Amino acid sequence: MPTPATPQTIPDITEDVQTGSGDGFEARVIVYNCDCHTYQQVIDLFCRFIPGMTSSKAFELAYRIDHEGEAMVFAGASEQAEEIAAKLAGGGLRVSVQ
Repeated sequence: MPTPATPQTIPDITEDVQTGSGDGFEARVIVYNCDCHTYQQVIDLFCRFIPGMTSSKAFELAYRIDHEGEAMVFAGASEQAEEIAAKLAGGGLRVSVQ
């Protein structure tokens, strides 16, 4: 005679999903194509003013801006995004903060 199967305990799974404010990405800096800067000028500005930017990532973003018309170059706290946008605009780039 087979032994009766013991019931298995299924653990409760709780998934914590964060949405809306407080997720650390409150603002985005968008840079638009203007055909008035070289790739190297854009790369230099990105590397100088965007935290953690590498020259290879800056090139990818510059290429995207050149071919798609715009790219998000930074996402983070509103105050930091505004500061980065102001510095990039000071370098002559067309930017917006969303």
